[in-house]
Amino acid sequence: MLTSFLGLAQTALELGLISSLTVLALFLSYSMLNVCDLSTDGCFTLGAAVGAAVAIAGHPYLSVPAAMGAGILSGFVTAVLQTKMGVDSLLAGIIVNTALYSINIAVMGNSSLLNMNKTETVFTKAKELLEGGPLSGQYKVIVALAAVAMVILFLSLFLRTRLGLAIRATGNNPDMVRSSSINPVFTTIVGLCIANAFTGLSGCLLAQSQKSVNIDIGSGMVTIALASLLIGNSFTGRGKIPTRAVGAVLGAFIFRLVYTIALRFNMPAFMLKLVSSTIVVIAISGPYLKKQLPMIKRRMSHRSGRLRADEYAQK
Repeated sequence: MLTSFLGLAQTALELGLISSLTVLALFLSYSMLNVCDLSTDGCFTLGAAVGAAVAIAGHPYLSVPAAMGAGILSGFVTAVLQTKMGVDSLLAGIIVNTALYSINIAVMGNSSLLNMNKTETVFTKAKELLEGGPLSGQYKVIVALAAVAMVILFLSLFLRTRLGLAIRATGNNPDMVRSSSINPVFTTIVGLCIANAFTGLSGCLLAQSQKSVNIDIGSGMVTIALASLLIGNSFTGRGKIPTRAVGAVLGAFIFRLVYTIALRFNMPAFMLKLVSSTIVVIAISGPYLKKQLPMIKRRMSHRSGRLRADEYAQK
């Protein structure tokens, strides 16, 4: 029983760390910049497709910056639609996500599936480096953990810089930023480019971890990332940036653990989207219901007292 649980926890940790990069992307775009980027699904698949294509071409290390670069381009297009062409942020994300479907098919060589079984990846390279050591079996966790640690360190330092503070201020009050001679168009573009670079990195690592890419690999990622982010926020609240970033990673692990346990109990695959939606609803409504609980208790107590008074009067 314990061995089975440890196996589930390791699987959830591997997937949670990789998907937490997308959660950190939403942490930047949604929590800091106050932009809900619905191009996440397509950008995730783009990172996976570009990373796989470059790795198959024989450049496993180059696949990581290539995937991040593709994510930057996706974020740039989304930001330009919002800031320069007057397209609503939600609609801009949907447009880019739709367009990326065709682009991803083209990147994958007019195929909906890429097989990487005989391809060298950053994970196989790490496995070779760790071979014979005590951590040889944890090479996937180590690679994913290193990527997450670098992203958290980058966010912690970047969001303290002048530009980082300007991005945070743009999310809080764009009118104030504009009156302070800071260009909110520029900060929005930079923020979305960086966020989508993390999403592309996440897609690249997942593709190389599971040794394959299909066109639907990013389906539902925005829901998963949003749920994970909200779960993380329930632990950290409005703390410091590093604490909130670590909370986002913890939320991704918890979400993946629930997912993995659901699969372990032979839940049909088509039900997993319902599980994702349910977790999102619980994560969003939980804090609100918690605040409303004392009021609900008072109402119930008052109603119970009135019922007892009515019964007494009838007697």
